[in-house]
Amino acid sequence: MARANAHAPYSGFAVGAAVLSDAGAIHAGCNVENAAYPVGSCAEAGAISAMVAAGGTRILAALVLGAGDALCTPCGACRQRLREFADDATPVIVAGPEGVRRRFSLGELLPESFGPATLGRGDG
Repeated sequence: MARANAHAPYSGFAVGAAVLSDAGAIHAGCNVENAAYPVGSCAEAGAISAMVAAGGTRILAALVLGAGDALCTPCGACRQRLREFADDATPVIVAGPEGVRRRFSLGELLPESFGPATLGRGDG
């Protein structure tokens, strides 16, 4: 549903994302483009913001949904955003309109990552 609500008038590439929090809640987001391109936001960023706004602190799993032939994996910035609330083992599921295309761990997508533990904060 979130992908269907994406605002992507410039790229025409709608993306939806959802994160499962440690509280068991699912939080969704969609990409929102802007005529000033760097001002837009990714679907993953929206889902993470929704989780944080609801009081969530940890991501147990993430899903990214996009169309097209290529896998719609999180961009580099969103991999780092996910890392703030998830660890290397966290599953990241990539899907298309037909269903799940591939599963990754966050560590596969962002190896040797810089996270909260690097700064002595948390165990992730």
